[in-house]
Amino acid sequence: MQLPSIAILGAGSWGSALAVHLASNDQTVHLWEFDQRQVMAMQQSRCNSLYLPGIEFPESIELFSDMDKAVKDVQDILLAVPSHAFRQTLQSLKPFLHSQSRLIWVTKGIDPKSCQLFHNVVEEVIGKRSLAVISGPSFAKEVARGLPTAVSVASNDITFAHDLVKRFNHQAFRIYTCDDLIGVQLGGAVKNVIAIAVGASDGLHYGANARSALITRGLAEITRLGIAMGAQPNTFMGLSGLGDLVLTCTDNQSRNRRFGLAIAQGMDIKTAEESIGQVVEGIYTAHQVMHLANQYKVEMPISEQVSRVIQNKIALKQAVKELLSREPKSE
Repeated sequence: MQLPSIAILGAGSWGSALAVHLASNDQTVHLWEFDQRQVMAMQQSRCNSLYLPGIEFPESIELFSDMDKAVKDVQDILLAVPSHAFRQTLQSLKPFLHSQSRLIWVTKGIDPKSCQLFHNVVEEVIGKRSLAVISGPSFAKEVARGLPTAVSVASNDITFAHDLVKRFNHQAFRIYTCDDLIGVQLGGAVKNVIAIAVGASDGLHYGANARSALITRGLAEITRLGIAMGAQPNTFMGLSGLGDLVLTCTDNQSRNRRFGLAIAQGMDIKTAEESIGQVVEGIYTAHQVMHLANQYKVEMPISEQVSRVIQNKIALKQAVKELLSREPKSE
């Protein structure tokens, strides 16, 4: 049975990759991007040469720079925009929504204005409706190429979650359901901060022992904060927790890891970010994570040192020294 059309807002690497994946499953995808010049370039080349070079767009991907036209007569709308643009995109989208509109997002981060997770932002801006977040270990290029991938979808509506399984579960792409919106979002956000720490450690040639320790203790930090915020502990041992953390910390496709490597090589924060060429979410999330850690009175020493380094409050090697000189305690 032909599935109804879906709109994807944001034609970066991840939005474009998901559009290719869904279109390869005989779905019509309305791919929207605010930059009209980029939309025209994609229409002409039938690919996203800027963020996903070499991947051809199937014919069932329709490209839009007009949001109203992109979401017209579409029930399911997926946001794939950077975290700093999430709230603004929702505000732009609000006039075009109808009572049956359902929202999904793959954005990984925390709202910079309120330091809230995105399901709270959606409720604040748009009100109550069916929501879902998709997260997990999933590099865009590998998804677009059809390589095996598994992710989690968390939703406040079990029917919506099952509809998304039907929509996304195809060939090498597997999707697992859960109802932990807090845990799935938090894992996807904080892992970017830990990946910066791991990249910096590897850039300083601290070795495999240090890498493993940072990933393990980073997971402990994420879990502590998640439990304090009401997440389910088991979520952090799943795809959106441990799975995404390992991926982002250990492979150089990760922008956050590459940023950590760059600052370890002596680049200043601005130059290191510019060298990546795309948004490095962990740079912005680090401050917001520490706001939540303070709000919920949770100790997060790795995230704290990453935040201090990014704000130029401490040199990288001094941050490492302070981490290693902390008082010993039980695990």
